[in-house]
Amino acid sequence: MTTPFINRGNGNSGFKRLPIIAGNWKMNKTVDESLLLVDEMIDDLDAIEGVEIVLCPPFVALYSVLDLLEDTGVGLGAQNMYHQNSGAYTGEISPLMLREICDYVILGHSERRTYFGETNELVNLKVKAALKHDIRPIMAVGENLAQRQAEETSAFVTAQVREGLAGIDIADIPTIVLAYEPIWAIGTGLAATGAMAQEVCALIRQTVAELYTQEVAEQVRIQYGGSVTAKNIEEFMSQPDIDGGLVGGASLNADDFIQIVVKTLEVSSKK
Repeated sequence: MTTPFINRGNGNSGFKRLPIIAGNWKMNKTVDESLLLVDEMIDDLDAIEGVEIVLCPPFVALYSVLDLLEDTGVGLGAQNMYHQNSGAYTGEISPLMLREICDYVILGHSERRTYFGETNELVNLKVKAALKHDIRPIMAVGENLAQRQAEETSAFVTAQVREGLAGIDIADIPTIVLAYEPIWAIGTGLAATGAMAQEVCALIRQTVAELYTQEVAEQVRIQYGGSVTAKNIEEFMSQPDIDGGLVGGASLNADDFIQIVVKTLEVSSKK
């Protein structure tokens, strides 16, 4: 798998990471509502260069949304995926079903880990399956409020990264997007400060460097997610180790999502 989204820059690392904004619609929008939302924002999004944009609607809307994204620069992502190609796994979606239509897949989201019992080991299997079928994983990690208050954030997130990336070839690492989503900030209206998010995102990059090399770690894009809005995206994007956002609720409003992408471009162009 190639890494076309990594551009050479003038920084110390020699890499300028292309920012990436992904809209995770979660269990929202019918097929008709999904088409209406895309129609409301696709022209504006397609006109923006310098930010990679990914829309992640529910499974039932993927094919319909794909038609609207054809001949645009906006990518399509799934919200989850099972690691087996086929079999008696009622209700699951395999990489074979997604690879012809999706550029990305979100894996290890805290809601999957919390509500459906997904472990680091299962997330690792899913990441490997996605890579095998040329689907780019967005692997989410993050701590809950009790872990943060107990000062366990570093150990917990580091373990998620290490176990989620276990056994993955170094050549595939730059194709993976890592998303730091503190559980206590998801859907609560409470967002981490830029400094708080930067501290953990820097830790994530350091962990990747320890597992592989510093050069490879500098190529990995790290998103922040958790109550991201058009009002706070600039604070997050101004941080050196934050390369984009995994946007939840705000991605369900066309104007809000467009503004998040626009402001991401404005800030990242100054980095």
